[in-house]
Amino acid sequence: MPMPPPTADLVAPRNALAYLDVQSMALPYPLRALEAWDRLMAEPLPFMKAAFAVRDAISARFGVKRIGGFSGTRKADPAQGDMLDFFLIERIAPDVLTLTVRDRHLDVMTCVTTGEQRLTITSSVTTHNWFGKAYMVPVGIAHRAIVRATFARLRSRLAVRAER
Repeated sequence: MPMPPPTADLVAPRNALAYLDVQSMALPYPLRALEAWDRLMAEPLPFMKAAFAVRDAISARFGVKRIGGFSGTRKADPAQGDMLDFFLIERIAPDVLTLTVRDRHLDVMTCVTTGEQRLTITSSVTTHNWFGKAYMVPVGIAHRAIVRATFARLRSRLAVRAER
């Protein structure tokens, strides 16, 4: 697995993580981290709405807050402490966007970094109990595939714009 960029945030030290995924793609032109996030979330993968509905229905039985999924919208100038859908913005800078969700079962951090015409998504998780561990088994597998597929869609959309 690739190493996270030096600017990426992790939810805990590497040796304390239950899950770590680092995926990266080349960009045809520079993007800021928030702009990259907006482009990634503008058109969620078609099955994501159903996946979040299943996740919410199962997880709610264990006291986990329903998250509903990605809306593709946000307030004009988000800042640290604001929400992007179900994520809390912990850090926002031109080249770093750090988002978290924390509950009694697990802590999730997704860090979007850009620089040198490269976009990297670093996702890290700590679990607090058996439900958090069980939750991460299917979610960990699905997350990797979802990021790969989302990057593929973004890559093709950016390539079209770069050709213009």
